[in-house]
Amino acid sequence: MKLAAVAFYGFALGLLAVGLRELLTGFEENRCSMTYMFEYPEYRRVALPRRIARLYPAYGLYLYGEGLYAQETRALKLTGAPVLFLPGNAGSYKQARSLGSVALRKAENMEGGLHFNVFTVDFNEELVALYGGSLLRQTHFLHESIKAILRLYKHLKTPPQSVVLVGHSMGGVVARALFTLPRFNTKMVSLIITQASPHLAPVLALDPYLLDFYSAVRQKWVNQANKLRNITVLSVGGGYRDYQVRSGLTSLPCPPGDPNKLSLVATAVPRTWVSTDHLSIVWCKELVLATVRAFFDLIDPETRQFTENSEKKMAVLNHHFIRHPVRILGENQDTSISILDFPEAWSEVNTLRLTYSTPKEGQVKYFLFALSSRRKAYSHFYCRSNNLEMTSWVYGCVHKSGPSCVHAIDLSMGTELLPPYKVLILSLSDLSSVTHLVVSASNLNGRQFTVECEWQRQESQTLSVPVPHVLSFGLTLSDVTVNSSGLLHTIELQHFNQVYQAFRINVASQCKVHKDRLPNVYRIMVPWFREDSLTTVSVPSVTEISGMLHTSRPDNTSGVLLQLHTAPNCQYKVSIRTSLPRVLGQILRFCGPMVPVYTAVTLLLACGGQLSTILKSRRAAGMSQVVGKGLQPHKVNLPVYILHVLLSCSWFQEVWSTLCLPSMDALPPTFPDVTFHEGVVPVEEWPHLLSPLLYILGAAVAYWGSTLLCLIIRLISLILAPLHRPSVSRDCGTLRLRTQLLIALSLTVVGGTSCGALSIFAAFLLHLYRVLRLQMTERSLSHMLNLAPRKHKEVENGTVDAECINKSKECNGAPLLSECALQEVRDDLQLHLCLSALFTLPVMLSAPSLIHWIRNLRYSTQLDPDPCWPHIVPLLIVYMLLINCNTLKLCNSKLLPLTSCLPLPLAITMVTFSPLHLYRVTYFLLATLIPLALCCLL
Repeated sequence: MKLAAVAFYGFALGLLAVGLRELLTGFEENRCSMTYMFEYPEYRRVALPRRIARLYPAYGLYLYGEGLYAQETRALKLTGAPVLFLPGNAGSYKQARSLGSVALRKAENMEGGLHFNVFTVDFNEELVALYGGSLLRQTHFLHESIKAILRLYKHLKTPPQSVVLVGHSMGGVVARALFTLPRFNTKMVSLIITQASPHLAPVLALDPYLLDFYSAVRQKWVNQANKLRNITVLSVGGGYRDYQVRSGLTSLPCPPGDPNKLSLVATAVPRTWVSTDHLSIVWCKELVLATVRAFFDLIDPETRQFTENSEKKMAVLNHHFIRHPVRILGENQDTSISILDFPEAWSEVNTLRLTYSTPKEGQVKYFLFALSSRRKAYSHFYCRSNNLEMTSWVYGCVHKSGPSCVHAIDLSMGTELLPPYKVLILSLSDLSSVTHLVVSASNLNGRQFTVECEWQRQESQTLSVPVPHVLSFGLTLSDVTVNSSGLLHTIELQHFNQVYQAFRINVASQCKVHKDRLPNVYRIMVPWFREDSLTTVSVPSVTEISGMLHTSRPDNTSGVLLQLHTAPNCQYKVSIRTSLPRVLGQILRFCGPMVPVYTAVTLLLACGGQLSTILKSRRAAGMSQVVGKGLQPHKVNLPVYILHVLLSCSWFQEVWSTLCLPSMDALPPTFPDVTFHEGVVPVEEWPHLLSPLLYILGAAVAYWGSTLLCLIIRLISLILAPLHRPSVSRDCGTLRLRTQLLIALSLTVVGGTSCGALSIFAAFLLHLYRVLRLQMTERSLSHMLNLAPRKHKEVENGTVDAECINKSKECNGAPLLSECALQEVRDDLQLHLCLSALFTLPVMLSAPSLIHWIRNLRYSTQLDPDPCWPHIVPLLIVYMLLINCNTLKLCNSKLLPLTSCLPLPLAITMVTFSPLHLYRVTYFLLATLIPLALCCLL
């Protein structure tokens, strides 16, 4: 039985390891270019009013500078446009150097001395993603910092009225929280750009302050959306390289149709097209350049400050972050143009496809495509060119004279930039007033490039293929063959719409004739969220694409599309296979917060199983045995799922509300742009269906974690054994009742005046010492029994009278007494090992607040607010009382039958109410430990 448990949990641990490996390393290499400083960076501290400095001694405001610019701004007489960078969880204010340095370098080439003043806030590198007590304090300090920044420009004739905020990680959430402050003037901030910020929900909710903060921000931006409609917010997610904040969480929760809120993933940003990890999104040169270019285009030439025009802000952000038309922003696209070139520069194309490479010598060249003969047979016109100059290149001719076009309109604004070339797709139904299409292939500067154009029937070049089922485990294959007679093909991936799906998509290309061709681009397009990913390959080649989603399909929108920009006269075979490692990685990415909950459930049920064993046999079972039996999905998951189904009924919801019960916890929705109306959170079915697997993974963590705990205790007891006198009593390491109360009172005072997590950790160490003493006593007695191997063997085989083992007072003779004492110590050791595993959970959950308190000791000796207060008082008392607990006291307690029945209903309650509120795990553990402590007294 034990071997089977080891094999099962070993397999479960293997699944967990495969999923973690895929989550942490199963992505593309970091293709971001590093940003470098050309001069030594300097951070000039900005003086704040004394009252503010006293209120926030740990925080600071700085101005970034380099070289000559740093010297010119020593007196803080500033003339640029203000930009304020906000670091995130454990982030440094010095992370602003990438944005500040690139902005300075770009400003050197600008006319009229146009530049930016990049400020940065020092939040003392606080762990605000894990401890939410500082978030409101950071928000207030940010408000004061913005007011201080604007005061620096009072000497200007037209001083700036607002500051642009760039927030990384939790800094972006703090930026949006500004608008929850009652005295904040919303005109002080009109643009917010966030990088890898979890707007939808916190990654881990380890204290109630974090959830309260998120709730206040969400209510402000959703319920009062009309008041904040003019505030432009851009949220950029990092992609799959960012395993700390999944990109689905970076979606802005806002009402549908809000035109001034944009959410996207870095892989879809033009001229970026890379996935970034949680830190590199700050210094990724491609993304920093896109941000700085947008800043310069947002400047109003009259005021030399950021524009307040919402439409212009959205136009600029769309240009640089959504669809780059390979044109200079602001050029007039509607004005008709006249083309008066030499007749010999014009060529009319009568074939279905044009492929033209410019010569080395500069020339003027235009190609004419007649529309009249193509309208019925074709639906679209496709054209691409690897000439990436910011110029117009496709026109619609409205007046043709002879071989040339005299009057034309510019159609180039529909161009889309891809990594190797620019692409324009025109729908012929939109060109009713146009007689001919004109494609410019002029290269007056002598630069060589290639133009490829063709007429297309979109229906004939669109295929569909159903993706394999997620439970096929990669054994089945879906494939489709594309005999390329065109430059663009689209494959619809049917039934690919959920985040737990993950595929390996292989595209193999073969060409009959080997010649130089433009590279191919394979693009996965997600219609409901801007999370497209692009892969550029040469031809012929075999390429594997990762097919995964950041968000699930919210409604009946069209499915995921695989767009192939192909080479003509080549064959492409697309095969799709489910990838089990990537499926496991996606499950951990989206359902990871439930694994620690199920770990706690397993340990709680293990404790209950231990108590039941003591009640029935007056003996304690082995630690690995009871933890192995803590996996009971039929008793835990089934009631939770039934409850979930019942809550879909209106009558049960009324009963639930009448009982004033909190909402049933569900993981953050995977839909993009989710709104929360009247507190109703959309609930998805698939996390409940995956709960047995998550339970198995959590149980594997509990099983192997408890095994590791036993090994560590054995190792430490070996190290500490020479420092202690050998003992043969089961009462080693216990405390007198008076001492227990005194220590509990002292730790309560320490927790109330400094940090509650510190008291919890100290109480845990005291109990750990009791376990170590039991381990040393067990080893000492085992060595003593080596002198009586026959008796020892009888005890091991269970042939010694059970009544004598349980009642050592009735045993006569020293060797038998030693054998009984050994069994008693072993029983107590197994009991306290189970308790130590449970006690570890509150310590780990409170660790972030302890770390935060230690890092801020020089500013304050008391943690305020303290998420551990006041529930640490009963927790400390329980810790102290259970130090003296043993199996004999439990056997004689009348409360043991009731106590042994509590873990199962509490485990069900924990799964129901804790996935989004991890701090509640401590409350449910406390509900089990208090009756257990009373068993030691009554």
